[in-house]
Amino acid sequence: MAMAMNVSPCFCVASNRRSGNRVRAVASEDLVFSKIKDDKVKLGGSDLEVTRLGIGAWSWGDTSYWNNFEWDDRKMKAAKAAFDTSVDCGITFFDTAEVYGSRFSFGAINSETLLGRFIKERKVKDPEVEVAVATKYAALPWRLGRQSVLTALKDSLNRLGLSSVELYQLHWPGIWGNEGYIDGLGDAVEQGLVKAVGVSNYSASRLRDAYEKLKKRGIPLASNQVNYSLIYRAPEENGVKAACDELGVTLIAYSPIAQGVLTGKYTPENPPTGPRGQIYTPEFLTKLQPLLNRIKEMGENYSKTNTQVVLNWLVAQENVIPIPGAKNAQQAEEFAGALGWRLTSEEIDELRSLAMEIKPVTGFPVEKL
Repeated sequence: MAMAMNVSPCFCVASNRRSGNRVRAVASEDLVFSKIKDDKVKLGGSDLEVTRLGIGAWSWGDTSYWNNFEWDDRKMKAAKAAFDTSVDCGITFFDTAEVYGSRFSFGAINSETLLGRFIKERKVKDPEVEVAVATKYAALPWRLGRQSVLTALKDSLNRLGLSSVELYQLHWPGIWGNEGYIDGLGDAVEQGLVKAVGVSNYSASRLRDAYEKLKKRGIPLASNQVNYSLIYRAPEENGVKAACDELGVTLIAYSPIAQGVLTGKYTPENPPTGPRGQIYTPEFLTKLQPLLNRIKEMGENYSKTNTQVVLNWLVAQENVIPIPGAKNAQQAEEFAGALGWRLTSEEIDELRSLAMEIKPVTGFPVEKL
């Protein structure tokens, strides 16, 4: 029993899915997840290295979009298990934001606060663990100037319980004051508060402007975090992906499984609950079924799930790091299974071709600012 308790939950669950010698299965999974942990990529032109897949913490503590508008101890324990299992599986890149689970949502606990707590608790039993934290600045209309970025960053660091973070991003372009925001990012690097800086929901032209402004200070723009999935390929169509590739800026893909819709768990008879149900309607889900069926067929050939196939599709685009949101340990472990293998070029093209027949949903409006 003591031996079993020391085995990562990730390895235990994985071994239970396979027939044959259990010890061999655990050892095999150990090797796979060690490779995932060691297989890191540089974020843009920065010196920061992160795992090829990260974990999004948007749902942690949230009561306005996720969790059926409620947050309780059971959900918090599930989020903690998602964090621990991700680390056990070799995924150590976590993305949060000051507005996730924000104080403006009734009953919410700030996502940064939860992530900081999880890191602290993990370090107690595993002092050598290294976690890369990414968080974001909310470009609210009343926030002006470079100092507002530093003030918000320091507040985020307080919630996280950290002296610095690996990546700090502008969550969206502001209505005004964007020049000052970019200056603030540069100041944060020079003051040693962050290792790398990025933007989020930036168009190709805004991305180029931010890149050039930081370049004058000798600071690379590491990333642009945008909505990108098999059924939301706006970055391919609006020039964002091409600009990222040209400039050497990593594209971080949020909502990479389309907020759960590409997992296959939802059907026209069983659409998502809450706000997602207004986006992914029964009509949309009906049109999505042929693509989901083909994803499932491909997955069966690799002994992979729909989720693992669509995440692998994104990783295969190169210069893309997907950050699916994990609510529990099972989801975190499943995400890790998206790494360590690859769809063929023909399969990648076939999925894109099938997805092009589906009219995409509307994205986050700030993408067009």
